[in-house]
Amino acid sequence: MGNAANPKDEVNAEVSDRDGALAPGPDAANGRQRYERLVGEHLDGLYRVARRLTRNQATAEDLVQEAMLKAWRSFDTFREGTNARAWLHRILMNAYIDQYRRHARTPELLQDEIGDAYLSAGAREGPALSAEGNPEAHVLDRMMDDEVRESLDALPVGFRAAVVLVDVEGFSYKETAEILGVPVGTVMSRLYRGRRALKRRLAEFARDRHLVGGAQA
Repeated sequence: MGNAANPKDEVNAEVSDRDGALAPGPDAANGRQRYERLVGEHLDGLYRVARRLTRNQATAEDLVQEAMLKAWRSFDTFREGTNARAWLHRILMNAYIDQYRRHARTPELLQDEIGDAYLSAGAREGPALSAEGNPEAHVLDRMMDDEVRESLDALPVGFRAAVVLVDVEGFSYKETAEILGVPVGTVMSRLYRGRRALKRRLAEFARDRHLVGGAQA
């Protein structure tokens, strides 16, 4: 693939270069080792989510670097035995929102509240992408990865974040609500709407490739 460096090494090097500016942080080698172990376990997932949020490799790398620095600064507040994965993803999401605000842009994530209360009543547990009796749902595992990624990237970021966290990364509704800083009902409505939009787009891909019949009136 031609990557020049291991992303984990880059994050650790970045933290080392700026240690002097990271007070308060973990004390000495023991704290640093705990931090590196915790980050190392979850870094790949953080990069996946960052790439889905930003839709740009370089921007995703910058976002993860920033999130890891924030995690290092606040690592002394992390309690062993709690949900480290959700804690790190929450920091990543906050860094993403901060990144948008610095560029004088409002994340779509913050604009999705309109209609959420109304739609959450219709959002149900269960994967809308694999609904029983829908022939379009059965072709999803035959789709090319690029087509699925393109369809996912086309979602508004608020919906995309919910779909990625729940359906791709496997977070529960409660964990996703904590990461996004919204009520569980809002997560459900975003997931419902995101799944519907993703399903429609994938169905169009499937029809274009004659994997299913044409749309019925």
